Amino acid sequence: MPNAAMAGTKFSSYHLAAALRRERDPSAALRLFLSPPTTPVSTPFRYSLRCYDLIISKLAAARHFPAMESLLSSLRASSLQPREPLLRCVISAYGRARLPAAARRAFAHPAFPGPRTTRALNALLHALAVCSTPLAELLSVCRDAAIPPDACTYNILIRAAAASGGSVDHVRLLFDEMLQRRIAPTVVTFGTLVAAFCDCGRLEEAFDVKDAMAEQYNVRPNAHVYASLMKGLCQRGDVDKAVRFKEEMVADADLVLDPAIYATLVRALFRGGRKGEVVGLLEEMKGRDIQADRVVHNAMIAGFCEDEGDLDAAFAVLDDMQNSGCKADVVSYNTLVAGLCKLGRWQDANELVEDMPRRGCPPDVVTYRMLFDGMCVAGAFHEADQVLDEMTFKGFAPSKDGATKFIQGIEREGDAVLLESVLCRLAKVNALESSAWEKAVTSALNDPAELMTEKHLNSLRFT
Repeated sequence: MPNAAMAGTKFSSYHLAAALRRERDPSAALRLFLSPPTTPVSTPFRYSLRCYDLIISKLAAARHFPAMESLLSSLRASSLQPREPLLRCVISAYGRARLPAAARRAFAHPAFPGPRTTRALNALLHALAVCSTPLAELLSVCRDAAIPPDACTYNILIRAAAASGGSVDHVRLLFDEMLQRRIAPTVVTFGTLVAAFCDCGRLEEAFDVKDAMAEQYNVRPNAHVYASLMKGLCQRGDVDKAVRFKEEMVADADLVLDPAIYATLVRALFRGGRKGEVVGLLEEMKGRDIQADRVVHNAMIAGFCEDEGDLDAAFAVLDDMQNSGCKADVVSYNTLVAGLCKLGRWQDANELVEDMPRRGCPPDVVTYRMLFDGMCVAGAFHEADQVLDEMTFKGFAPSKDGATKFIQGIEREGDAVLLESVLCRLAKVNALESSAWEKAVTSALNDPAELMTEKHLNSLRFT
């Protein structure tokens, strides 16, 4: 029981708010909110708006949505008038939970009677964009809301247009519309524009946007803008220009170079067959007191594995990561597993995968798929079958293509018993195309010695 109640002091909404703020367990906080200690017991407890704000925010963050909605209903029945920040909190929580319909309902929730502002609209648009809502639907939401947009509104729409995979011209149209409304673009606006042009290979236009930022709109390019341009140059294979561009960044005292910039250059140098220049780049990082992080190390591992085929050097980078206190992630290991399998060293890849949990990085579905495919390519179908067992036990499934190749390999070996077992397991995780399924079943039934499996296989086809 809180100290105030223990001391005989009346437990007020102020005390409840303080207790809710301290309580980290949302379920315990809800119990405290619903049954606060009162003195005397017969006196109804008077909740403050701050108490509602705290408990609803906690429940929203923990995705306890039924309890949250129940409290919103009781808040609506009270005389309290909740503020818009709480509405934005609820909308954002539904967005993070990938519940776009619930986010839209929350925007119109009757517990918040006040008119909606641009900030509330932006919270809804952002929540819907997180859920990959199509741009046309976002524009429809804006029209229906009839709320004047601001720069943040357009930034969200432009980012959604860039992420939709459609024409970058849609991005440009939104930018032009923004200017027509006399809404000043921000550095975020320009950063999204530059990234969109770079992603579709229109680097000249991306550089035009970068130049126009300072010259026409008095907005200085930030590190994100430079990073997008450098990435675009590297993807085009123009490493020399990317290096010069990095020097331009170094000369700008207001820009802070982060490890991601150097990781992009490292990867580009490997792809361009200029591995020898990587050492100088790493020395430059050290001289500028920029720590080589996981992204830089992963770029080096990828370079040695994918471009050089030097697995020993790649493992040396992994050892260097551990010695420097930089924890490798699943991307680090997956790159190594892929490199080993590409060279036919699936036994080494298998040992690495088995060792990953001890290294503090459990394998994911990508890890298992690469190992499984590598074993199938090498014809190690019985070993691949063991990997399949572990995958299905963990709820993972091989790719459709990998499963098909596995089935074809077992058919060539004529192991009908293993074929039946594999079909059963693949059926459970829906990992086989119907055409491959039909072919495998037909192959099994064409062998007179295996006709006893017919009934079992026919039943599986309809699971």
